[in-house]
Amino acid sequence: MEIMDKLARFPVPDFLWKQYTQDQRINDLGIELDMALVRQAIKCDEESRDRYLKRAQELTGLENPNSPIQLKEWILSNGVEMETLTKAEVASIMETATGPVKEVLELRLLLSKSSVKKYLAMETCHCNDGRAHGLLQFYGANRTGRWAGRLVQVQNLPQNHIPDLAVARNLIKSGCFEAVELLYDSIPDTLSQLIRTAFVPREGCKFMVADFSAIEARVIAWLAGESWRQEVFRNNGDIYCASASQMFGVPVEKHGVNGELRQKGKIAELALGYGGGVGAMISMGAIDMGLAEEELQPIVDSWRQSNPAIVKLWWDVHRCVIKAVKDKQPQTYKCLTFEYQSGMLFIGLPSGRRLAYAKPSVYRNDYDRDEIAYMGVDATKKWGKINSYGPKFVENIIQAMSRDILAEAMERLEAAGYDIVMHVHDEAVIEAPRDAVLDDACRIMSKTLDWTPGLILNAAGYECEFYQKD
Repeated sequence: MEIMDKLARFPVPDFLWKQYTQDQRINDLGIELDMALVRQAIKCDEESRDRYLKRAQELTGLENPNSPIQLKEWILSNGVEMETLTKAEVASIMETATGPVKEVLELRLLLSKSSVKKYLAMETCHCNDGRAHGLLQFYGANRTGRWAGRLVQVQNLPQNHIPDLAVARNLIKSGCFEAVELLYDSIPDTLSQLIRTAFVPREGCKFMVADFSAIEARVIAWLAGESWRQEVFRNNGDIYCASASQMFGVPVEKHGVNGELRQKGKIAELALGYGGGVGAMISMGAIDMGLAEEELQPIVDSWRQSNPAIVKLWWDVHRCVIKAVKDKQPQTYKCLTFEYQSGMLFIGLPSGRRLAYAKPSVYRNDYDRDEIAYMGVDATKKWGKINSYGPKFVENIIQAMSRDILAEAMERLEAAGYDIVMHVHDEAVIEAPRDAVLDDACRIMSKTLDWTPGLILNAAGYECEFYQKD
């Protein structure tokens, strides 16, 4: 009752209740599951895992080759020392390992791949109508208000790269497991790539998947006023090529002149937009993509020099947050507001929604500069103090604005008569009649909003007989 009394001072806006009711309609409608595929995938995994385990037992003589302690001892007795059995170290050792050790490590990777957990979740949660309901949680992300996945966790489905996806799918569904093993590198990997395809439209319908193109990159360029990026989006350009061109001062074309620089532009775009540095680039896979470690800091410097308006946005937001909390005075910056109220920091978005940070405080960091902290659920899933700064608040703001753009786009799609059965990040999955026109749905999503004048949105999509990543 005390919590309710405190929250009564901050009523939920009517437009958010409207979005919540639409969310409930989407969850109530649900999405159909191909349970024949689901059950055969589980059976295939059980058979293949049993075979891998028996082979590992034959090679090692161990009763439980899955035991890290026992397996490390066996590997050491065969002349190979391993500190851990993480996927990264196993993959690294496999490059030089030979004979039984190499085969056992390959089996270890196959056995550790959790390819069927989502199939098991589908089997558990599918209902009598053949559909799964309640897969999306409204306002699941407490910092930005974005949706979260539940039950099957649709927000982190594995991507599919198998070119003949329908063939692999039909082989599993028909129980031709030996053929799958002959035709594809790995049964667990194949099952993993087929998870998306278990979502199917009802009979007589098709899926139309419409998604925003580079929405966060577009929103941050618009909010910061980074004009060259706006021009790229206005001309439907490739932001990775354009970023590399801006960074290195030469024309860059995909599969064309200076095309090798596009990869550097891509990793920079993915890692650096919210204040990331060398560490962020490494975490995003820069080394695996072929970049040398000594290249990374110059790339960070080049990206920041090429995007001065975005860098300015980071630190302007940082100053507004500090001033609002320290001086208890409301701050306005561009279309954003920053206000300290009743022990909370509120960041007002142009959509009319507010982000909330509990018990904010200002402290001096090791470099004798003002930093901000607030209370929340931290990386360990516990309630505690979270340290933050300008770029991180900008990340929250951009992701929250992108969420609001998707929410309004879905309202327009529903008003136009489209049945949304699922949405993931920046895409809407529509269950549509055979004669529905994809371009019409994309046009509805691309419409500029009243509260983002000048923002250039673009939505594209594809049609499919089962859900997949195009």
